[in-house]
Amino acid sequence: MNEYSVLMSVYYREKPGYLRESIESIFKQTVQTDDFVLVCDGSLTDGLNAVIDEFQLKYQNDFHVIRLEKNSGLGNALNYGLGYCRHELIARMDSDDIAREDRCEKQLQIFEEHSDISIVSGIVEEFSDTPNHIEARRVVPETNEEIIRFAKSRNPFNHPCVMYKKTAVEDVGSYQDFYLLEDYYLWLRMLLKGYRGYNLQEPLLFMRAGSDMYKRRSGVKYARSQAALFKFMKDQGFISNGHFIKSCLIRGGASLVPNWIRKSMFEKILRK
Repeated sequence: MNEYSVLMSVYYREKPGYLRESIESIFKQTVQTDDFVLVCDGSLTDGLNAVIDEFQLKYQNDFHVIRLEKNSGLGNALNYGLGYCRHELIARMDSDDIAREDRCEKQLQIFEEHSDISIVSGIVEEFSDTPNHIEARRVVPETNEEIIRFAKSRNPFNHPCVMYKKTAVEDVGSYQDFYLLEDYYLWLRMLLKGYRGYNLQEPLLFMRAGSDMYKRRSGVKYARSQAALFKFMKDQGFISNGHFIKSCLIRGGASLVPNWIRKSMFEKILRK
């Protein structure tokens, strides 16, 4: 159970320094991986390619780079990389976040102790400048029963620090196109099919936040995507008609307000 793959996607807008920090945090894990799969989603800058070359030279047997000719979006890039992951357990990692050194060890322990679990994540701590100054924490529920209740309104797992079973993800069709909600849609399909999840009630990862993160969760297109996701839940009998209407109004409204209001809402209401 100490064998696991790491799956990361990077595209041209990432900063080389952030990518370096992120990859280093994985290779510094207390239980190290021998299968780091990095998907380059389209052409990259010289700075990003220099960082990738650096790690390819240092970890020749453990660092595997897959290059896509055109940018295809996060979900498609992860699906492509999923096929190259050698191990059943896969740790997701974003190209600008920093994993705590014992993140993967703690998640592997859950899988070893609970064979019925297929998805494990934990708490993420958000920062803008340095991990020494945490601005917010996203806490997700612990048990599968709590996760299912939570999923009716909000994403029940922190995607940047999730570890899951490859066969379970593939069984429900892997990541599918759903604007900025590919992971939430995946978790719903897994939970609806009976796969069980667990969230460690301790921080696993430092997530780079800032105003750009809140800007991405704005606009009519994002509001429509959220409405479509809640409609899927309603059609599956996962939520009621009343819950559907309430969620569309609340989440849609949050997508359309000015960015400073949305940032405040996330920090004061949706974060701890």
